[in-house]
Amino acid sequence: MGEMNALLIYPEFPETFWSFKHALKFIQKKASSPPLGLVTIASLLPEDWNIRIVDLNVSPLTHDDIVWADLAMISAMVVQKKSAHEVIQRCKDAGKKVVAGGPLFLGEWEQFPQVDHFVLNEGEITLPQFLKDFLSGNANRIYQTTSFANMQTSPVPRWELIDLKAYDSLSIQYSRGCPFNCDFCNVTAMLGHRPRTKNVEQILAELDKMYQLGWRRNIFFVDDNFIGNRKQLKEEILPALIEWRKDKKGCHFITEASINLADDPELMELMRTAGFVSVFVGIETPVEDSLSECNKKQNLKRDLLTAVQTLQKNGLQVMGGFIVGFDHDPPNIFQKQIEFIQKSGIVTAMVGLLQAPYGTKLYERMEKEGRIVKELSGDNTNGTTNIIPKMGFNALQAGYHVLLEELYKPEGFYSRVKTFLENYTLPEVRPVQVHTEEIMAFFRSIWELGIKGKERKEFWKLFFWTLLKHPQKFPLAITFSIYGYHFRQIFEKNIKQQESMA
Repeated sequence: MGEMNALLIYPEFPETFWSFKHALKFIQKKASSPPLGLVTIASLLPEDWNIRIVDLNVSPLTHDDIVWADLAMISAMVVQKKSAHEVIQRCKDAGKKVVAGGPLFLGEWEQFPQVDHFVLNEGEITLPQFLKDFLSGNANRIYQTTSFANMQTSPVPRWELIDLKAYDSLSIQYSRGCPFNCDFCNVTAMLGHRPRTKNVEQILAELDKMYQLGWRRNIFFVDDNFIGNRKQLKEEILPALIEWRKDKKGCHFITEASINLADDPELMELMRTAGFVSVFVGIETPVEDSLSECNKKQNLKRDLLTAVQTLQKNGLQVMGGFIVGFDHDPPNIFQKQIEFIQKSGIVTAMVGLLQAPYGTKLYERMEKEGRIVKELSGDNTNGTTNIIPKMGFNALQAGYHVLLEELYKPEGFYSRVKTFLENYTLPEVRPVQVHTEEIMAFFRSIWELGIKGKERKEFWKLFFWTLLKHPQKFPLAITFSIYGYHFRQIFEKNIKQQESMA
């Protein structure tokens, strides 16, 4: 087998809190970030293959695409399951061989009988094994490994294969694995406890490629815990990022980290200087017994509110993950979560019902107790769960509705934005590159939120309050107002769906 046409397909995401779909239209972007896995896989395929990437979140999969392909390769997360089934069916109807990989297929490959070959776990290990057999005409159906990839063998992703203009941020992965062992998280089940990292040269090569292709917007370090190897970060990675950004425009960084980042002033300072502006933190719950129950040790015996405010005061916006539905949640858990989130000023607060992903300790425990009820949706913010909660599903769902309504109704949301703006220290950054999209988004926000929207009153109050009190933070106030619009659209849609199903 010589030259081949490989069609790499990324299925569609449903509308979720994380999709930011309604916010992205303000800046005329189609998706928040591209399929990093597929762009990396493209670099591992034979050099003489023709490769086409179709991300259904930014463009349709055409009949011509499928006809062109010799091989259809699909990567997906659990939340993309519905679209993945449809894509596979279309490819099989056209008589194409289908190869599938990614988290969706890792736990549920038996549910996809039409797929010819599964390339599971880490592609740096299993894809070369598959390719060797495939090219010699005797490929197996499943390629799996219990080994973990050496990240220093991971290639520079082929960003030139996608339309960068369609996205709000690009992605980069510095490490895989997490030192912690939260029982609801499948990251350690898939990627292990010991953080494996790329070296400085790899990170700079990836950033250089993005920059050379004209990228100037945000770059998301998609590590599940960016600070898993602090020594290497402090001594090598962050100093190199600080140096790299000296002659660059734009390119601010976003990442995910554990709350104990707030204990390390040196690390926060380095991250801020390197251009990190935002960090996602799994806070989960202010209830200690529930944190103990899920083995979230890094959040125990600490003042979580103060930790969040410390990060904000050090120039890092905090996006927070929260969960309700633990066995140890008290009846007033919903009010406790509302109070914590409002006081913290966490604008992007993603609250979901506890779910048990396949392969986690929680899944094993729930299965033993006979409490697994249905397959996972992959979207923990749509009011569904695959476990039977101790408090009863009706009580959990009713409390969850109240919680989301309080957080995202205009009064609660805009009050939280003000709390954040009061507490947040704006990092000293070089002049920000203002994109045409941002200017257009500003005018759209005035029309959608200030003139048409239900939140007109709160929008204008925040608008003038920020101009008067914190003029340098005004762009943030507008950005967060747009986020609030998106969150409300998703919440209202979910409520309607659940009412129609009741």
